[in-house]
Amino acid sequence: MSASPLDGIKVLDLSRVLAGPWSTQILADLGADVIKIEAPGKGDDTRAWGPPFLKDSDGEEELSESGYYLCCNRNKRSIAVDLRQPEGAELIRKLAAEADILVENFKVGGLAKFGLDYESLARINSRLIYCSITGFGQTGPYTDRGGYDFVAQGMGGFMSITGEASGQPLRAGVAMADLSTGMYATVSILAALRHAERTGEGQWIDVSLLDTQIAMLANQSMNWLVGGTVPGRLGNRHPTVVPYKTFDVADGIMIIAVGNDGQFRLLCAELEMNELADDPRFATSRARMVNRDDLEGIVQDKVRNLKRDELIERLVARGVPCGPVNNLQEIFEDPFVEARGAVHYFEREDGVRVPTVAFPPKLSKTPAKYTYRPPTVGEHSREALADWLALDDTQLDALESGGAIAQHRKQD
Repeated sequence: MSASPLDGIKVLDLSRVLAGPWSTQILADLGADVIKIEAPGKGDDTRAWGPPFLKDSDGEEELSESGYYLCCNRNKRSIAVDLRQPEGAELIRKLAAEADILVENFKVGGLAKFGLDYESLARINSRLIYCSITGFGQTGPYTDRGGYDFVAQGMGGFMSITGEASGQPLRAGVAMADLSTGMYATVSILAALRHAERTGEGQWIDVSLLDTQIAMLANQSMNWLVGGTVPGRLGNRHPTVVPYKTFDVADGIMIIAVGNDGQFRLLCAELEMNELADDPRFATSRARMVNRDDLEGIVQDKVRNLKRDELIERLVARGVPCGPVNNLQEIFEDPFVEARGAVHYFEREDGVRVPTVAFPPKLSKTPAKYTYRPPTVGEHSREALADWLALDDTQLDALESGGAIAQHRKQD
């Protein structure tokens, strides 16, 4: 196996919650050495965001890691550092001097009081890529506000187009503003890393949840900018593609997603309604959108008494995009998951299996790695500091006895 693409890249992770840890987990999956900086004792807030929590090997006792924490902290080493102590802040500065990348999501200006802001660290490491993730950015009218995914989904317009037409605005079932911000942060970090490799020059990346949520409106935002019409909620309908929604069938609900005129003709043939393929009301994508209520009603009548899996098999054979609406149990029991290796298990020394959803892309030469399970708070304080800063036991003992760092026992 070839070396991972980010082997030798050092990342200092001062982020919490989801967007930052999501970004640094991706970097770690690609081979970067990520050190997660946590407060002694408590650690990352998301450790306590349960239930559910990981359970011991007997499946009885709850351990300290929540499912939320476990989702975005694999392949990292944890150092417990007290930033409030001068020795703790100085330790972070020394680590930053060795780092290629730093990711943080403190409130705007929150790290300046520790001398850990971009300007301060750039003076000691000019090639440092410093990524700040906030709710509303480093500039603009809302810089002093704290930001969460839910707020960004609401303010960014996403909730106004999510939900049934007659119902309340809804947020997505997962933290899409956080996750997409983490992805944009990662792409930006990798672009900045390429620049730094060419020039030796680092930079400051300012990424916010609200900026990202606005960008993720995609075609809906352009529909407003081009057409001047405020999109509304359409439930499971698509704003411009028809039929593209959920339909009730005899034993549940399924999706039919017809994306072009050719697929519509295939649908008509399979449902024995060939006359609709040439009907001027439905023959083109534009016509189907204008007459969506009539067409969707016809399709619904055709499929109402059909069995879901049988109909899916028929439509798939015809080349019509479709599928079931699975719950979490159903998708993780789907043969796709095993065939694609979509779940990876870490085996701990005490017999506990720690599940994780695998890195999705399959790189033929440099696949994602799974080196470290999500760490306990400060699990690697001494090990990682010795690796990055070549500190010896005497120096580490002094830091630990003074309270600047904490070394937590591995679970074994």
